[in-house]
Amino acid sequence: MTDIEKRPWYQSYSPEMNTEVIDPQESLYTLLHEAANEFSERTAILYEDSRITYQELKENVDQLAGAWNDLGLKKGERIGLMISNHPDYIKAYYAAQRLGLIVVQINPRYTARELFHIIKDSGMNYLVAEESNRSLIEQVKEESNISLVFFSKADQDLPESLESIINKAYPLKKDIPITTKEDVAVIQYTGGTTGKIKGAMLTHYNLVANVIQSHAMYGELMRRGKETVLAATPLYHVYAMTSAMNLGIYLGATILLIPEFKVADVAEKIKKYQPTFFPGVPKMYSAFVHYPSIESYGLSSLRFCSSGSAPLPVEIIRRFESLTGAVIGEGFGLSEASPSTHRNPAGGIRKIGSIGIPFPGTDCCIIDDQGESLPVNSVGELIIKGPQIMKGYWGHTEETKNTLRNGWLYTGDLAMCDEDGYFYIVGRKKEMIINGGFNIYPQEIESVLYEHPAVKDAAVVGVPDRDEGEIVKAYVVLKEDCKVEINDLKDYCSTRLTRYKVPRQYEIRNDLPRNTVGKLLKRKLVEEEESKSNGGIPPHASSNNV
Repeated sequence: MTDIEKRPWYQSYSPEMNTEVIDPQESLYTLLHEAANEFSERTAILYEDSRITYQELKENVDQLAGAWNDLGLKKGERIGLMISNHPDYIKAYYAAQRLGLIVVQINPRYTARELFHIIKDSGMNYLVAEESNRSLIEQVKEESNISLVFFSKADQDLPESLESIINKAYPLKKDIPITTKEDVAVIQYTGGTTGKIKGAMLTHYNLVANVIQSHAMYGELMRRGKETVLAATPLYHVYAMTSAMNLGIYLGATILLIPEFKVADVAEKIKKYQPTFFPGVPKMYSAFVHYPSIESYGLSSLRFCSSGSAPLPVEIIRRFESLTGAVIGEGFGLSEASPSTHRNPAGGIRKIGSIGIPFPGTDCCIIDDQGESLPVNSVGELIIKGPQIMKGYWGHTEETKNTLRNGWLYTGDLAMCDEDGYFYIVGRKKEMIINGGFNIYPQEIESVLYEHPAVKDAAVVGVPDRDEGEIVKAYVVLKEDCKVEINDLKDYCSTRLTRYKVPRQYEIRNDLPRNTVGKLLKRKLVEEEESKSNGGIPPHASSNNV
């Protein structure tokens, strides 16, 4: 028995799960190749009521790879994909993997400044972008080393149109050798929630391993060639890239591709196409539970749901499950881990509020500030080891050394593990608030605020204070047509939290700063507070900001 098999969570794996050693040898493109061989006539992509079979998808991918090869694109060069959810994204992604190119994931809503930073940091050679961003691309291209730009959703008569290139090309015939453990497949930039963005280098081995691990968590419950994946989260985000697209291709599933999440439109698509698997994010689940008559849209077709990118309030879980009959498997991941590391098992014990147990082949430990392992039910930093852990940060040697040590990924997340091997995220190490010598974890306070019947969204940060170091401030968004007095919120927290954890200040807002997949950008709130106090750290105050 190996050391990892002695960990407590191995006893919590359900019988359906596959816990065999995960050591994949295939490249990402191989996932598509094998799916096309096995499910050639099955619909691979459903987009705006049009269908693409696996055979058609593979042919398009091979033709695009052939065209790019003829244009001189070479293994190891970086190609940016700046495309929202569209079949072109999937075609370009797998064509790049066929050639051994490195895909750089880019949000199509980025400004010129944000885009230029990624181009410069990655040393990007080529770019695939949407026609609507042409003027932005031309502006940035003049100051970069990008030699070729291809356009998605463009007039097929244009020579740089992706559709035109595919239609005129011959399939790539030669095989490009891929060393799965060494060759980088994707550079995934971190969301920037804690500061400067960095590009996580994810190899073919990392990404394929995480696909196999993800499927292993469902085991025989998730059927090859029979599932339909609701892909509503942007594919340029690592969570959807793995959990919706790559896992979907691996399973031979039909990918119901949603160009933009609008709850009314998505509800109609669910009613029409009856998807079975939904890897969503909290803001989507919240939108569903607040949508009128949602129970009439057939969400009962969903057999599996997972949540990623941000913590999912327990109240939203309960409401969604009571409305639909589906079960949401809470989990955890990060860009540096391809991204998934933990999940509540589909067929085993589920502990609401926990991130579940580690994926098969994943080892975890909770450590103190001295790097020593802590016993169960102790709060410390979560460190992770496994086949899905990144190769390092692109071009950032020192940051890599600080984050990867002896094979362990130091997450910067504060967590605890119980006797059964279930993990609980307490907060970010850098987000921990210290007040009067006490450690305060924002997520605990946020969970209490979410339980208030008038609260729709909440965030908690530490505000600099001259007397106490930091005091707790809560930002709250109220549900529509709801009103609440600040003192009522404070009284509510006071009955549920130890006195030093109760927020001293409150601010009711229309919304909270979040990125495109719903991850809360607390640094924006901190920056606001810092700008307010640029004349010096204020003394503590009991006044409330409304």
